[in-house]
Amino acid sequence: MARFELKLPKMGESVAEATITNWLKQVGDKIEADEAVLEIATDKVDSEVPSEVSGVLVEQLFGIDDLVQVGQTIAIIETDANAVPQIVKQEVVVPVEVATIEKTIEVAKETVSAPTNFSDSEKFFSPLVKNIAKEEGVSLSELENILGSGKEGRVTKEDILNYIKNKSPLTPEGGIPSEKKQEVNQELQVGTPNNFSEQKTSLYKSQPAPPSGVGGLNSGDEIIEMDRMRKLISGYMVASIQTSAHVQSFIEVDVTNIVKWRDKVKTAFEKREGEKLTYTPIFMEAVAKALKDFPMMNIAVDGDFIIKKKNINLGMAASLPNGNLIVPVIKNADQLNLVGMAKAVNDLGNRAKTGKLKPDDTQGGTYTVTNVGTFGSVFGTPIINQPQVGILALGAIRKVPAVIETPEGDFIGIRQKMFLSHSYDHRVVDGALGGSFVKRVAEYLEAFDVDSDF
Repeated sequence: MARFELKLPKMGESVAEATITNWLKQVGDKIEADEAVLEIATDKVDSEVPSEVSGVLVEQLFGIDDLVQVGQTIAIIETDANAVPQIVKQEVVVPVEVATIEKTIEVAKETVSAPTNFSDSEKFFSPLVKNIAKEEGVSLSELENILGSGKEGRVTKEDILNYIKNKSPLTPEGGIPSEKKQEVNQELQVGTPNNFSEQKTSLYKSQPAPPSGVGGLNSGDEIIEMDRMRKLISGYMVASIQTSAHVQSFIEVDVTNIVKWRDKVKTAFEKREGEKLTYTPIFMEAVAKALKDFPMMNIAVDGDFIIKKKNINLGMAASLPNGNLIVPVIKNADQLNLVGMAKAVNDLGNRAKTGKLKPDDTQGGTYTVTNVGTFGSVFGTPIINQPQVGILALGAIRKVPAVIETPEGDFIGIRQKMFLSHSYDHRVVDGALGGSFVKRVAEYLEAFDVDSDF
């Protein structure tokens, strides 16, 4: 009987680890080839790990919430599909005896060394920190007393390793050491390679559970715990506000020509290309052109250094099946024509809705676009997707009365207009650059050729 080692598969060049969120199969369960065995999560994408063989699951090497490295063995599968693990056979033959033995083992475990339940703490600890604490036998009370050097006193990997080495809490003096500010925090990567970030901030802020009946709670109020993705999004947003000096520029754009052109060609476009033509690829094309004109908007910040990006990789906010948002990335967007852009937009959008995005699909973004007009908003003030320095919000297209200038004079007419809202990092982007960039996007949109082919 052969034993197959199920390993955590490679999920992209920039993904080195994942957290186990759920075991879909338990020890003793039969598994078919290509059937999902467990669910995992990276910092942005949740996915399933299928089995490459048929057989019976005989061992789970990691538990829920454990952090696993790519290539590590996570389960053992007996490839003889007719074979049943010995413990399962014993349970069927002598269930009372097996149950008694298992109960005795559990009591012994609790007597000798009760496992630490870090979820009982009101503080947040990253999966990596909890994993180190479990392996090194650090108790919950010890972990809670470590004074972290991260943002708002968060315990970092270095903090717990130093605690284990010195067996004394760390007391940061004079703020965070400068060398730590330059270290990489992979948990705070948002659409960037794993070798970039100055942040040493936890993914999300821990909040104590509100006690029942106090703190403004009334009878009948419902307390809902945020899901994992919402906690991540919350952490990203707070970290971005704490990192960048946000400032906005707004501009109104006449997109009447674009609306007329799309209405004219969308049926033929879908028939020829097999793709629906939305407004998004048209807007993304204009943004890519403007980034080529203003390359200092296509940058990232690393401490006191500005990294000027060679490639223009546009992130586009998209909805997940659970209603949360994710930002898949169109790589080398400036090299795509309208047809290529439409295919890329539709592909990423569809895979986001069906939960089939890969980790690499959300990596490497250099600038982000979000369409708040989808929800009827006229304009918005989006938060920058770190470590980028700008994000553009597209407002709803509306019919409005407007002054139209002609050689014969001005007159009032009905035009299709929308607002563009540009949020940018005032640490490195001045108002002249931020305003000029969004103005250039507007100019490209208003100059759209209604007689052009696709």
